[in-house]
Amino acid sequence: MKRVTGLLVGALLTLPAATSAAPARTETAVLAGGCFWGMESVFEHVKGVTDVVSGYAGGSAQNAHYDDADSGHAEAVRITYDPTKISYATLLQVYFAVAHNPTEVNRQGPDEGPSYRSAVFPQNASQEAQARSFIAKLTASHVFKRPIATKIEHGGFYPAEAYHQDFARRNPDYPYIVINDRPKVVALKRQYPNLFRG
Repeated sequence: MKRVTGLLVGALLTLPAATSAAPARTETAVLAGGCFWGMESVFEHVKGVTDVVSGYAGGSAQNAHYDDADSGHAEAVRITYDPTKISYATLLQVYFAVAHNPTEVNRQGPDEGPSYRSAVFPQNASQEAQARSFIAKLTASHVFKRPIATKIEHGGFYPAEAYHQDFARRNPDYPYIVINDRPKVVALKRQYPNLFRG
């Protein structure tokens, strides 16, 4: 069923061809979808992504800490990417199809609470328009059996503590990673082999 959902999510987009004539530059995307370990792990395997940082989005700098559950933050990732190699729309496709479940409210898998919410934090007006359009298309198409819970939010991004960075890569046999996050990377490779980087 997850593979079918991924194919349907992909069918909603007409992906623009990446051009290699433009000078090298980068853009950033900030996405929240449950524990940042899994989100980071998925996007580290996407071609065109040059860096992924785990962190906190939507709250203030003063309380951007892992132990502050009432901070208003969402666990999120800041994705740095080369827009000549991958588009923001394609990142959204991966986000909705394999990186998390966009129908869960304030939770993902075993993790519960508002810090695990599904949210897109646009970095500019174009990203906001694309995210709103994508959510509207998903809602209208009924690709998912339940309503889309993903919200558009605004606010800063604050990197998480050092021990959270590259957690899945440094701890591949950690039980949480094996059970919850490794399957997402497998799904990325299976559903989007042209985007997968080993």
